[in-house]
Amino acid sequence: MSEPGLVVARYRRHGLVEGGDGSRVLCQIRSRSLNPVVGDRVRWQLEADGKGIITELLSRDSSLLRIDNRGNPEIVAANLSQLVVVLAPSPVPDWFLLDRYLGAAALAQLKSVVVFNKLDLAESPPDELADYRDLTDRICMTSAKQGDGLPELTTCMADERSAMIGQSGVGKSSLINALLGDARQVVDELSEKSGQGRHTTTTAVLFGLPEGGELIDSPGVRDFAPYIADSREVARAFKEIDRFAGDCRFDDCRHLAEPDCAVKAAVTSGDVAARRYESFKNLLELTESLQQTRR
Repeated sequence: MSEPGLVVARYRRHGLVEGGDGSRVLCQIRSRSLNPVVGDRVRWQLEADGKGIITELLSRDSSLLRIDNRGNPEIVAANLSQLVVVLAPSPVPDWFLLDRYLGAAALAQLKSVVVFNKLDLAESPPDELADYRDLTDRICMTSAKQGDGLPELTTCMADERSAMIGQSGVGKSSLINALLGDARQVVDELSEKSGQGRHTTTTAVLFGLPEGGELIDSPGVRDFAPYIADSREVARAFKEIDRFAGDCRFDDCRHLAEPDCAVKAAVTSGDVAARRYESFKNLLELTESLQQTRR
């Protein structure tokens, strides 16, 4: 008899599933077509040999999508309500990468939080953060080392299922350890006992937060771009550009060289930051290129 469960970790051919009673069982995935990811609701069953098997993938409320190395859509996590993006003084923030993270959140209709970590290593937050005050739900200043800002971050994650993502080296693991305490060891120990090992984790891991809410730890990345099937949807990834796009003279305006473009006028007036507009153009070019390839 199958029962509902939640995928809390994904390995090459297995998923760690949490049942309704809170117990966690390593399950084989019945077929490659299922391809569950962390955050997915599934149906699974216990076999006679005591091992579990995932038999069905249930519908998703949301999907965080990115472009894989072949230009195809790849799901990062499912059924999120919030994306938490971590920056730090070192490595130097990649603002174009931040724009793409926030774009993915906007396209998936997720809340977003920007965290500037390692505050103890910075004389002051970077000026560029000011451009994001109205583009994200919250900006938190933290120091995982000193504990600064952690109560505020804990509060804004308490009622959400959040994915935490960012460049490698921004202190994401230190933040997660500070938020979770000893709770992080639960999944790691199960992974080792099962013979899967942490090094074979291919997507992400979900943790319950002590103060409420859930956190999905996504691997650090050097590059990220949201998957957008239709280039006409790129403007939706930039909240302020999408706000002005409806005032353009032409309904199919690409906001590049068309006359009477409200977006370009907003860039000229400073209502849209020039760097954000450049980021929009870069993502539009990438999306159009991939769209042509798929035809």
